[in-house]
Amino acid sequence: MRSARHFNYTIKVLGRGEPWKGGDYMTTPGGGQKVRLLKAGLQEIKEEDKVVLFIDSYDVVFASGPKELLKKFQQTRHKVVFSAETLIWPDRHLEDKHPHFREGKRFLGSGGFIGYVRNLKEMVADWTGEDNDSDQLFFTKIYINPEKRKSINITLDNRCRMFQNLHGSLDEVVLKFEDGQVRARNVLYDTLPVVVHGNGPTKLQINYLSNYIPTVWTFETGCSVCLEDLRPLLGLKESEYPLVVIGIFIQQPTPFVSVFFESLLKLEYPKNRLKLFIYNQEQHHEVEVSSFLKDHGKEYQDVKVIGPEENMDRVASRNLGLDMCRQDKDCEYFFSMDIEVVLKNKDTLKILIEQNEPIIAPMITREGRLWTNFWGALSADGYYARSEDYVDIVQGRRVGVWNVPYLAKVYLVKASLLHEELSDNDLFSSGTLDLDMAFCHNARNKGVFMYVTNMHTFGRMLSTENYQMSHLHNDLWQIFENPKDWEERYIHENYTKIMRDKLIETPCPDVYWFPLFSDIGCDHIVQEMENFGQWSGGRNTDTRIQGGYENVPTIDIHMTQINYEKEWQKLLLDYIAPITETMYPGYYTKCISYLNFVVRYKPDEQPLLTPHHDASTFTINVALNSKEIDYQGGGCRFIRYNCSVEAPRKGWALMHPGRLTHYHEGLRTTAGTRYIAVSFVDP
Repeated sequence: MRSARHFNYTIKVLGRGEPWKGGDYMTTPGGGQKVRLLKAGLQEIKEEDKVVLFIDSYDVVFASGPKELLKKFQQTRHKVVFSAETLIWPDRHLEDKHPHFREGKRFLGSGGFIGYVRNLKEMVADWTGEDNDSDQLFFTKIYINPEKRKSINITLDNRCRMFQNLHGSLDEVVLKFEDGQVRARNVLYDTLPVVVHGNGPTKLQINYLSNYIPTVWTFETGCSVCLEDLRPLLGLKESEYPLVVIGIFIQQPTPFVSVFFESLLKLEYPKNRLKLFIYNQEQHHEVEVSSFLKDHGKEYQDVKVIGPEENMDRVASRNLGLDMCRQDKDCEYFFSMDIEVVLKNKDTLKILIEQNEPIIAPMITREGRLWTNFWGALSADGYYARSEDYVDIVQGRRVGVWNVPYLAKVYLVKASLLHEELSDNDLFSSGTLDLDMAFCHNARNKGVFMYVTNMHTFGRMLSTENYQMSHLHNDLWQIFENPKDWEERYIHENYTKIMRDKLIETPCPDVYWFPLFSDIGCDHIVQEMENFGQWSGGRNTDTRIQGGYENVPTIDIHMTQINYEKEWQKLLLDYIAPITETMYPGYYTKCISYLNFVVRYKPDEQPLLTPHHDASTFTINVALNSKEIDYQGGGCRFIRYNCSVEAPRKGWALMHPGRLTHYHEGLRTTAGTRYIAVSFVDP
């Protein structure tokens, strides 16, 4: 209808409001009801010389206007022209009776035809069939009868100049972008059909083409319909916001779960218009869930939790989440979120509601990959296939709201669907498909469109591969799998401003001081070490190091002891090397370090460190806690320059040469406990 309005077609819908009795002719012949309706509709038209176009409706899009269609019809010099098909349906035994063409398709398609009223009336005059009889067989028998074909003056649009049926012809059709308009081009016959019909099992392809044709998305205008039919929330009182049930699903061990709940809290949406359904299958994550609910559960209108002790399977949990919305007469939307979703856009929920689609997902990506939470196409067996526009959409070269066959991980569902098309209590079960694929399969089968929007940047998806659970703070080990999330959690918020805003300080000659770790990063490293607990005795004999002897021993734990050596080396390479190369021009480092450790200073244990050189080209020394709050005293003195850094800032790193010029000592800690992380780089 949108494409028809665009080209100013005069539309009369036959049978609107009547129940469909024409059978399921996707799999079996049917459609006779259409002939009955057409026959009755033609009786109302008195002008015998009027031209009528008859087409199916729900799987058809117009690519051009009536003027072009009429011109092409008149050029055929026939009175009735049917669309043509590659495949014969429904009776293959009639193949030999079809006329041969020098070029083009031989078989009649009843989903689209055009003709003069007089000739169309003659064509349907003998119809006496049932509603579930085959309209295609009825018209085919007229067409293959030479006398009737001549009398009515019927031909086929065998080169697809007017009608393009997609079934059996998908390889022939491509999108043609030209002058602010999009056409379907038949590359086999080099024609531009006016009517494009997703007949038979080609519904996903017509949906794909309809993302563009005729001017839905063009290179000149971008998306022309994305701001139509919105549901604006601006100006609503909090009490007038739609009620949303948010379903949160924890199905496997996942990093940064506490960060997920922090993002949930930051969603710009009245919390008294939100209900939470939390399904947690992982005992490991009970701490984060309980902590969130203890601190914030009462802010939401209602909270329902299904914990690991209930042994509920994944499919049942998804169905139960939808049911929480379905059973609530006030619920208008169900917002499904898997725990590995990292929502960075606080307005995500509002944006999706305002878009006003039946099911819509925000496009989220996996850092550095083409992986997203939607598929642009499906393979023949219902699995992933890459659409032609997938990469352009993912990389933001095409921005809009896209009709897609599959979405997952995070999406919004209108509650009205749960009472009508998706009222089935089990939408996630399938013998062969996973639960997301099963849900999308059920939605597609009910004719429910699913959309993904990339009109905003929404967030990303965590990798849950190789997630270790053997540590106190397992997220510390995520620097390889989820580097962006690791950085946001553990690197100081001002680290990226070091060069731009000249945040590096020089408290002593050739000693550089800059922010490195966040408070949480410092706390987690300290807690991880204390949890491990095997502090060295501060003696010269040390079997952990090559040679077994330490000249200047400290009470410490090496990164190797907690299996953190690889991660720490990556930290040095990614975050220390760039600063080293800037501050010491001409020196290039791969940040090789065989000695990385956390030192603990206590007045009654080891309060200080005597003057010494380090076994390094340069040393990194990071303060892991706060002076005056956690300890008193402490600091580092460079003896040659009689220069001290006595107020180390938590999370800030000192970088200084290790040998020759920077003979130094650790100043006495007089109270509390002081922790520092140390690396001897390029020994």
